[in-house]
Amino acid sequence: MHYQAVTTGYFLSRPNRFIAQVETAEGIQTVHVKNTGRCRELLIPGALVFLEQNMNPSRKTQFDLIAVQKGKRLINMDAQAPNKVFVEWVENGGFLEGITAVRSEYRYGASRLDFCLETPKGRHFVEVKGVTLEEGGFARFPDAPTERGVKHIQELQKAVEAGLDATLFFVVQMEHIKSVAPNDDTHLAFGKALRTAAAAGVHILAYDCTVTPNSIAIRNSVPVILSAKEIHNHELS
Repeated sequence: MHYQAVTTGYFLSRPNRFIAQVETAEGIQTVHVKNTGRCRELLIPGALVFLEQNMNPSRKTQFDLIAVQKGKRLINMDAQAPNKVFVEWVENGGFLEGITAVRSEYRYGASRLDFCLETPKGRHFVEVKGVTLEEGGFARFPDAPTERGVKHIQELQKAVEAGLDATLFFVVQMEHIKSVAPNDDTHLAFGKALRTAAAAGVHILAYDCTVTPNSIAIRNSVPVILSAKEIHNHELS
């Protein structure tokens, strides 16, 4: 996935979830933030950010904030990117062999899941979650409570219990991640639902991404650590 007309600036403030004030070479700009999550550890005053210029003249904001530099790590924080890079990866044969169709926003039960993949074995449901929260090379999800995320996991579990395949797929929007784990401190219900679903047969996968100022692509598989004890031991190893 590639971006066009990318420029840089320095983050100043975030008046609300949707916009930020960024100092650019052309002056202070009000830009659209393509992620409604908290991102408090990313959007700090003075942080180097990357902006994609939007060519739509009817837009109120000229730029979209798509990435941020955190220390030596470049993190893509575009909430639309995970689904897009997942589809690119699937179409290049990176997920399963023999996929005949990719259907997005697929209604199942009481939820609309990100994808239904048609395979020779039948339907395979996938819910994609973008991960931007990182500390010391370890990634966590979510960075804010997500009842919608819990609901999605429960629907994936119901699909498995009905004899279908289902995967919760974490797209970590940065490189060189050691592991991904549920952020129980922020939303314990999500972690409990994830562990229950995994025990029921839902596949839990995570991949990090190659990130540049103007691109993002799925890179390597990384471990998913579910239990609190395993998380602690993994971080100490």
